[in-house]
Order: sequence, then structure tokens, then C-alpha cells
Amino acid sequence: MDGFAAVDFWFAREVLQRGIAALYLIAFMSTFNQFPALLGERGLLPSPGLLEWARSSERRAKMLRPTLFRWIRYTDRRLRALAIGGMVVAALLIAGVPQLGPPWVPMLCFLALWFGYMSVVSLGQTFYGFGWEMLLLEAGFLAAFLGSQDQPPATHIIVLFWWLLFRLEFGAGMIKIRGGREWRDLTALTYHHETQPMPGPLSRQAHLLPRWFHMGEVVGNHFAQLVVPWFLFAPILGLWLPDDIPQLIGTVAAVIVIGTQLWLIVTGNFAWLNWSTVVLGASAIAVPALRAPSDDLPLYWLVITLAVTALYAVLSWWPARNLFARNQLMNASFNRWNLANAYGAFGTVTKRRIEWIVQGTLDDDPIRASWREYEFKGKPGDQRRIPRQYAPYHLRLDWLMWFLPLGRHLDDWFQALLVKLLQADPQLLRLLRRDPFEGARPRWVRVVSYRYRFATREERREHGVVWIRDRRRVIVDPVTLSSR
Repeated sequence: MDGFAAVDFWFAREVLQRGIAALYLIAFMSTFNQFPALLGERGLLPSPGLLEWARSSERRAKMLRPTLFRWIRYTDRRLRALAIGGMVVAALLIAGVPQLGPPWVPMLCFLALWFGYMSVVSLGQTFYGFGWEMLLLEAGFLAAFLGSQDQPPATHIIVLFWWLLFRLEFGAGMIKIRGGREWRDLTALTYHHETQPMPGPLSRQAHLLPRWFHMGEVVGNHFAQLVVPWFLFAPILGLWLPDDIPQLIGTVAAVIVIGTQLWLIVTGNFAWLNWSTVVLGASAIAVPALRAPSDDLPLYWLVITLAVTALYAVLSWWPARNLFARNQLMNASFNRWNLANAYGAFGTVTKRRIEWIVQGTLDDDPIRASWREYEFKGKPGDQRRIPRQYAPYHLRLDWLMWFLPLGRHLDDWFQALLVKLLQADPQLLRLLRRDPFEGARPRWVRVVSYRYRFATREERREHGVVWIRDRRRVIVDPVTLSSR
């Protein structure tokens, strides 16, 4: 079986190792640029406070997932050093340097990425509460056991990647079927391109496509997520069938999954979620090897990979049961190590886009003030600005701004954000696209909600705008530092 994998899944291993390493590089880069302002010593939700809270009792300590900063004191400098180290290790793996050695070398490198990033996610609170964080952690752990270039990839590890991709896609499909009615009456994508968290440069064009096309998108999505994933396991039939048909079936299934993800990539900004799925899709693509490595795995490596497979067989009971549970969990981990997780996304689709626009003024009287708007990098603001493509880079602050109108209260981090804006905090202002006061402290800030929709083709030609908006109401009345 492993000789079979050596010939047919060399391409899968190359894409998996280098692709997952590239995603870690981006994740650590995002952490280096954003973590201190969001979660650092003087961030919106300071990590030292979370660590102190966890240390106050044994029960709380168990609630915090494993992190390096339980043993060493957190500082922003150490966080940045960890991020730089992660980027260096990831770059080496992308270049294929550790893969030139024995299999335990890339194993240690990927395990270092896995634990290093888990140390970050464990402190990330709501800013790291996205499903693709645990997806990256699980993929990084499995990538540690793909081996090096001198040995074939262990077939049972490749199958674990198929199982991960199956949980990711089928779980998302089941969430949708059990979720909002719009997924069942085929209208979900009539709204989604316009109301998604962070539209991309082609989202408006996708939204303006005919209604029948959007209904076809939903049908295609259901097919790709509910039917196709089962065929990822077809190559296993190659153990009994001598021809290449099972491999071809698995490859076609992978290509369909990848194709649907590429459409999502060009029409939205979902951090590295779609790119992760594309990389994982390569695990089921069978390509004849240009040169076959040795057919035999070192005994110690065979023992290690079989032990990991046995561990996954045990841990997989919970996510497998969850897939068919009436109250299916979405983006849930069943253990402290983020292994064998449950995934899913967009069980419901919002029908209207409400944006909270943060405004400030230098005037003393807020009633007669002239208000200026803060511009975020990814979320809609300026009506004339075409959304940019940021994915696979993750703009965490922009994403959470999308969630605010969906809640019923002001989150603690958002209240802290308003204070930081009043203080003209340089660290935070670097996360924005534009500070209307160029570093000066505003006297007052307030928050106004608007309904946004994409401009029609006629409105675009006439007014030169991408978005049409109308003012709804003031969410946060003018506040100033002296009034708090």
C-alpha cells in the first residue's frame, strides 16, 4: 500500500507540505502585525490579563488551551519573536530544506509551527475565534507526519487528510442544510455576495449576476459539499481493484472541491479558509511520480505514523457523531489540542448589510460638530472604494466589525477600541486604512449605522459609486475621554 502511495501521492505531499507551510507563514505574519494592538500588553483585550485570570485557579487554567506563555511571561517582544521564528521555519519548509533530511526533521518543524501557533490562538480570544484557526492547527499537525523526500508518504496519513477534507466540506454542507431556509429554497447566494463579511473586488459583479445563476451556485455548493466528499475515499478501493479508476474518481472529486473553492476565492475574502481547502484538496490528486522514492518506510517512522493514525481513529468518534447529530456543532474542538475538529460555515446568510461607521470630530460641541469617518482596510466605508483582495491574509479587526451589528450589545473590545481612537493610539491606528485626523486626538467619537447595498450598473455609471448607503441611526452617542 505504501508503494502504491509512493508512486501516486508524491504530488499530494509536495503541495500539502509547502502549501500548509505557506499558510503558517501568512498566519504568523498576521500575528506579528496585528496581535500586539489587539491582544498585546496594551491591546484591546490584553493577553496578560487572560493569563493572570487562568493562573488564579486550577479550573480556569484547564480552560485555557496549551500555550507557551503559561511557562514564560508574555511580552509583546516575545510574541513578535515567536511570530518571526514561525515565519522562518515556515519559509524553510516552503523551500523544502527540512524535507531533504530524515523524516523526523520536517516532523519537528511542523510540530514547532503547530505548537507555536496554538500558543497564539490560545490567547487570541474573540480575535482568533475563527474556524480556520483550528483548521490550520490540525493541518499542521498532520503535515508533521508526511515524511521527507527519501521515503514515500505513508498512505494512512494521506487518508487522514482525506478525512480532514471530508469533515471540512461535508460538515459545512450539513450545517447549511440544517441552517437557514435560504439554503433549502436556493436563495442564499442571492444575498451572500453582498452581505458576506468582507467582499472582494469581484463580489459586486458576482452579486449582479442573474437570479438563476445564484440558484445554480447553491445547487453546485450542495453537490460539492454533500455528495462529492464521499468520493475522496475512492482510491482506497485500489487495494482491491488493479486499475486506475478509483484514483481517477478521487482526483475528479478533489478537482471539483478545488474548483468551487477557487470561485469563493475570487468572489470574497475568507482569510485562508478557501486556500486551506484548496491545499487539502491536493491530498486526493493522484499524479504519476517522476521518480519513485524507496518503497520502504523506516521502521521507527512506520510506528510513529501508525500511532498517529490510531490516535485519530479514537479522536474521530466525536466529530463523526457530530456530523449526523441533530444539534450539529460548527467549528468545535473536542480536545485541548485542536485535533479531529468539527467544521462548518455560514449556516445562515444575512439578508441586509448593516455597517457600523466610526466617526470622530475635533470640535468641542458634538451637536454642531463636523464629523469625519475612520476608514478600515477591508470593511466597506467609502462608497466609491472598490473592495480589495486581502485573503489569504486575515484582517481580524475588520472581520469582527462585521459581527457587531449582528449582536445585541457592545462588545468589550469595541468599547476599548473607541477609547484607543480617542487616545489616537499609534499601534491601533496602524490597523486602519485611514485616520482622518492624521495622528491628532479627536475630541469626540460616535458610531452610526448604515445599510449598505451594491450599486446597480446604472447607479455605478451615474454616480461613480460601488456602494449605496442610507443612514439608519446613531448606535453610540458622542463620547469623549472626559465623559467616561
